[in-house]
Amino acid sequence: MEPALRAQGLNDWERFARSWDDLGLDTYMADGGRYRRRRHGAYAVTDAAIMRKPHQPHYQSRDYNPLNGGIERWFQPIAPAIGGHPALLGILRLAFRIFDALTPAPTRPAAWHVEVHQFRVEARSGQPGQPTPEGLHRDGVDWVLVLLVARHGVASGATDILDLEHRPLGRFVLTDPMDTALVDDARVFHGVTPITPLEPHGTGHRDVLVVTFRR
Repeated sequence: MEPALRAQGLNDWERFARSWDDLGLDTYMADGGRYRRRRHGAYAVTDAAIMRKPHQPHYQSRDYNPLNGGIERWFQPIAPAIGGHPALLGILRLAFRIFDALTPAPTRPAAWHVEVHQFRVEARSGQPGQPTPEGLHRDGVDWVLVLLVARHGVASGATDILDLEHRPLGRFVLTDPMDTALVDDARVFHGVTPITPLEPHGTGHRDVLVVTFRR
């Protein structure tokens, strides 16, 4: 992934990754959890341009997110310096080239509606972190990119992929920065197992960037 992303303009990765230290608490967790931090942004993406949209809420119906769906969730916006950072723009360019090419020409939009989520899931002794507290799910979009930014002091966090009949297709762990999963949301369910601290009384976290493309 790194050579592919650098070919699309990614650089200054270290500063980009440090921005995960400045995420706001997700206060919409219906399970009462305080283990997830995030920021959010929306874009219009075409072959010619990447344009950031005005800040807007994130919405999922309860059909796709029975835990936290059904309401508008207003998260802190992605900081301007990160929203236009060459690492993020490189990721969006590569995602566009992959997803647009995989979409049949008659159904390709003039511009993709793209949502970008910075997530940090934290784990403490006796308090595992839930990367996907809603369980195995679909996001209600066309395509999903999940890119690992960092893992510190945690075990597990395995990604499960199942077909629409809930038959397992694969399991893997994103372990290194820029490890990436690309998901055809109409064809599979996905979820991530809880993370736990490596040390019995320690803490840790898992940082990911999630990008969704919707027509």
